[in-house]
Parts: sequence; C-alpha cells; structure tokens
Amino acid sequence: MHIGGFLVTAIYFLVILGVMVLVHEFGHFAVAKLFGVRVEAFSIGMGKRLFGFVHNGTDYKVCALPLGGYVKMTGETEMEMIQTSPSESLDPDSPDGTLRAANPADAKLDPGNFNAKPRWQRMLIALAGPVANFILAIFLFTTVAHYHHETVEYLQDKGELDYVVANSLAAKTGIQVGDRIVRFDDVKNPTWVDVMMFSGLKAGQTLRFSYIHDGKRVDTSLPVNFSGKPEEFGPDDLSTVYGLVARPQDGPVVVNDLPDATAPAAVAGLQKGDKILAVDGYQFHGTEATSAYLKDGDGKAVTLTVERDDKTFQTQVTPRLTPGPNGQPAYRLGFTATLPPVVVTRQPMLLALKTGWKDFTKNSTLVFDVMGGMFKRQVSVRNLSGPVGIAQQVGMAREMGSWTVLALAAAISLNLGIFNLLPMPILDGGMILFLMIESILRRDVNAQLKERIYQAAFVCIVLFAVFVIFNDITKLLPFNHKG
Repeated sequence: MHIGGFLVTAIYFLVILGVMVLVHEFGHFAVAKLFGVRVEAFSIGMGKRLFGFVHNGTDYKVCALPLGGYVKMTGETEMEMIQTSPSESLDPDSPDGTLRAANPADAKLDPGNFNAKPRWQRMLIALAGPVANFILAIFLFTTVAHYHHETVEYLQDKGELDYVVANSLAAKTGIQVGDRIVRFDDVKNPTWVDVMMFSGLKAGQTLRFSYIHDGKRVDTSLPVNFSGKPEEFGPDDLSTVYGLVARPQDGPVVVNDLPDATAPAAVAGLQKGDKILAVDGYQFHGTEATSAYLKDGDGKAVTLTVERDDKTFQTQVTPRLTPGPNGQPAYRLGFTATLPPVVVTRQPMLLALKTGWKDFTKNSTLVFDVMGGMFKRQVSVRNLSGPVGIAQQVGMAREMGSWTVLALAAAISLNLGIFNLLPMPILDGGMILFLMIESILRRDVNAQLKERIYQAAFVCIVLFAVFVIFNDITKLLPFNHKG
C-alpha cells in the first residue's frame, strides 16, 4: 500500500474507532445523567485539552489525541470505588443496596457520587455503553440494507453447480458438476433463490428434485434436513444441507488480499491479483467450492494452477484449520478473494430493519462461536485481531466502497459492545458482575480483595493487548513456517 493509501486508511480507522468509542461513552453519560450522577467530564479525544466549555458541572472538551473519548463520573473509577472510606460503606440493612454512611454522625455521602446510587442503577449505567454500541450496529446494518442492499448476482441465476460435496445427499442422487437443475419441488428451472426459499419453507420434508445429466433428465428427491427458521436458509446451507455448491461467476477465483503473511497461501508465494485456474486440476469459480473440496480432502496438500501476468505456474499448498463462516473450524488457504458480481437494491424500511436485525444476530452468534472455539481449542488464537488487524480490514473495506466500510463499522461496534460485556474486572461486564455478587451478598466485596482482583485484571488486559498486537504484526511478517 502506498503512503497516500496508508494515510487515508489510518484516517478512516481513527474516525471509525473514535465514533465507536464516543457512542459507547455517550451511553454511559446519558444514563448517568438520568440517574443524577455528577459527570465531571465528557471528552472527545484523549490527552491534553484543546478547547471546550463547562455546563452544569460537566466539562465538555476536545482533546489532542483523536482516539475516541471518555466520560469521567465522580467516584466511578475502580480505585475510587475500592478506596471508599469506612464511613461510606454499604449499610447491610439497606434494601436497595444504596451506599450511605454507616454512622449517622458522619457527613452525608455526596448524592452525585456514582457509588451513592443503588446497585441496579450502577448496573444500568455500566450496561448503557455496550447497549449504545449495539443500537449503533443495528442502525448501520439497517441503513446499509435500506440504501445499498447487495444481493449476489448468481443467486438470481439458474442452478449451475461449481461442486458437489462428496458423500452428500446431492452426491447420492448422481448429480455432478456441469449438470443443470431443472426442477426443485414444484418450481421449474429454479434459481438458487428459489431453492433456498422453498428449502426454508419446507424444512423436514422431502422435495422433488430433477436435473439434466448428459442430455438426459433424472428425476429424484432430496430430504431437507434443516432445523432453522425459513428465512435463515442461506447460501452456506446449500452446501451443508444438500452438498450443492453454486457457481458464483464465470471466471476463476482471483486473490484480492493476503492479510496473514504466515498463512498457507502467502507462504506458497501467492500474490494479490493471482488467478487460481485450478485446484488439483479441478476448475472452481468460487471459494465456497474450494473450501468444500479442501474439507473433502481432510486438509491434505493441494496443487494450485495459478496465472500471474499472463504466465501460468503450479504451487503446492497445505491448508490450515481456521474458523469458517459459521464459527466452525474449516480448512482454508488464508487469502481473501475478489467478490462475485452483485445486484444492488434498496429495501423498504421495514424489510431493511428485519435485515439489519438478522445481520446483527448473525454477527453476534459468530463472535460467540469463535470465542467458544478458542476455549475448546478448536479455533486458533492467531485469528484474534487487534488495532493493526482492524486497520487492515478497514483498508480492504475502503477499496470495496463506502457501504462496505459502513457494514464493517457496524461489525466493529457490535464487537466492541460484546468485548466490554466480558465478565472481566476493568471492563463494564466486570463491574456488572461485581455489583451482582454484592447484591446477592447484600454487602460490599472486601476492599483489599477487590483491589487485588483489579490489579491482576489490569495486568491480564495489558498482556492480552500486547499479545494481540504482536499477533497482528507477526501476520504481516514474511517469514515461513515449517510443516
């Protein structure tokens, strides 16, 4: 990437990250104000104050470093909570968990102090930041669907196959690559949209299925072993339910980017713009077919026929087990491909809201699937991305257009909200967890114990941040791995 492109990507990254953090902090700010907590500062940016104004005791300011922002509430930092004086401890007989002076002779606790509020209010204040990120994500997903909803062009085409998964339901009917589907249920010459729609509507049934092979029509049937909602049946389900992989375009797969320098494709010498003409001699037109073939091969090495600058060469690649689109491990070569042609439409607002919610829930599920896979050691921690990795994704999205950047921003906002809800001290989820425990115990957790936990959590967060950044950087380094 040239210097100009790098600077533009950096600006995009800082703006997106800044907006995400500001929305998060505004969530805390709005609910804190609602409950009467004194907000000492609402900052756009970090570091030295450049300018601003003070209103009702809050310093609204712009700071020098354009890295998001923050909200400062009286008594809300971890150390302030831990170092609350004995005279400001919780009254164990307080039914609402309100912090108040244990000794009536002591001065009243400041009513604008964060810790003076009932625990349920403090939980809502902590929860408000992630919820604000979730609302922004749904809004952005909906906006993209309403103004620029992309439908992959091939889904509108007749049922041409790019691959048939080995030992699948479709393979058992005898259908092969190059055959054409001429009937699905009661639909003649169905498009892939027709196949997906009727599969969702008639899940659990066995549908009529006909295709043309060597000029002859074959009439058979396919059971729809699908347990999801009708509208959830998508392109991935064509492969997992039936073993059918649609042909997404006429041309070969084209390498768009190699984000990980240690991935098999990069190690094998592939470059951006390379055309993958064949895999073990099979001509595939999309990454879905390539992935299905790698799965059938159980991760064995494959030979790629590659075209570069009008010259053809072959290289051998051993795929790596990485998270698939549904969060489940799958064999991948480690490159992103140029997307197949799309058709752009504008969805009506109600339909766009439905699409936005569907995209939100789908991405949420994927995050938890990947996290669960890491705990089960089914997914490598190398798939974690930090600031460098996110900046790379922003750069790739920028090349694809503004609407792709908005969709990525929605995903980043969603991930930021989920991350902050993790039950880790220092994060919002950790504060909520402590408040829940104290509500059950009807008293504060021991101050010294809490201090030790926060100190340990801070060290863990720092180490985690260092690991993720190091992980990002090593993906960019052009060294090879053996084996």
